[in-house]
Amino acid sequence: MQRYGQMVAAAFTLFLCSAAASAQEWWQFRGPGGLGISADKNLPAEWSAKKNIVWKTKLPGPGASSPMTVAGRVFVTCYSGYGVQAKEPGKQTDLRRHLVCVDRKDGVMRWTKDFEPSLPEHNYGGEGSYHGYAASTPASDGERLFVFFGKSGVFCFDLDGKQLWHAAVGKNTNGWGSGASPLLYKDLVVINASVESGALIAFDKLTGKEVWRAPKMGSAWNTPLLVTTPEKTTELVVSVQDRVVGLDPDTGKDLWTAEGIHRYVCPSVVAHDGIVYVTGGDSATTAIKTGGRGDVTKSHVLWRIKKGSNTPSPIYHDGYLYYANTNGGTVVCLNAATGETVFNERLMPNAGTIYSSPVLADGKLYYVSQRNGAFVLAVGPKFQLLAHNVFDDDKSRTNASPAVSNGQLLLRTDENLYCIGKRE
Repeated sequence: MQRYGQMVAAAFTLFLCSAAASAQEWWQFRGPGGLGISADKNLPAEWSAKKNIVWKTKLPGPGASSPMTVAGRVFVTCYSGYGVQAKEPGKQTDLRRHLVCVDRKDGVMRWTKDFEPSLPEHNYGGEGSYHGYAASTPASDGERLFVFFGKSGVFCFDLDGKQLWHAAVGKNTNGWGSGASPLLYKDLVVINASVESGALIAFDKLTGKEVWRAPKMGSAWNTPLLVTTPEKTTELVVSVQDRVVGLDPDTGKDLWTAEGIHRYVCPSVVAHDGIVYVTGGDSATTAIKTGGRGDVTKSHVLWRIKKGSNTPSPIYHDGYLYYANTNGGTVVCLNAATGETVFNERLMPNAGTIYSSPVLADGKLYYVSQRNGAFVLAVGPKFQLLAHNVFDDDKSRTNASPAVSNGQLLLRTDENLYCIGKRE
């Protein structure tokens, strides 16, 4: 009996250590589970160029990818040489992409990797293209780093920057570029290559060898999500034009499909208790119970409303669904059980365009606008603006979603990477 108690105590200690570690790391787009939620506490509500800035690092170029953290490092991607200025984009032959490694503690740049693109790329012209050529957030398993650069392919590195493999995903481009981020599952790296080849592709994370391919994926710029069903199985769920698809993550086989967003899709889905919440195209938001088979539109769709978020992904928390409208600077709270609107409020001063997805930590929702700063709201069914924060000395765009790490925010603009909060 004493031995059993010791084993339980050891297992509980291991669980606490693992939970603490996961709370401190942000290994992929939208953090643990891809849901945009952190367990960290004591995050700041207010900051400026001179307040609550732990460190600031100049980046080699712009990008819409988010920072991510692993093993005392921060990784982020950038681009330069082409498409930096809308009026004078330059020549595609000058385009370069960059993978940047920064010391998590002090912001000192440890190393960079430069990449020549596979050309031609999409032209830098028209609003849809202005997010540029570094929109995919890297992902890590704690030992390796996986980076996706659209038609230039998927790269695997060790954490010191040594390339381990490279794999192609297709040669196609779209006028709106490429935007999905890698997703890790067991020994697989899953890539939404709907732009490049109209497919989801899973690679062996150790070798880069293709394991499975799911075709007929069109007009989707989001990252798939792993969801635990009511039956406690795991499904891979992705929103593509016209439909939401549930797949077997081990084989890529279709399990179910439901009516989706009848336009292109940028937001990633979120999930809670086996229900996925899908939005996109300013046209619809819907809730779907997972675990079905075949066309589940009539049997598993719980509700559907005719409004939604065009670009930012939503947040689920405590019975409510939160999202931001891309244009107009409004934020919305829905009752997750019914789809009924709880509030629909305009951020003031006017937020303008919002491309980045929000994060939730320490009871606060962080919405970052493209050019008018960051807005911090209290989470809950009552609209409550806590702070509006701007960098007076940095007027560049912010298309990237923030990351949460060790009670601090990591936020990148087109010019700089910031660590916001109290010093460790």
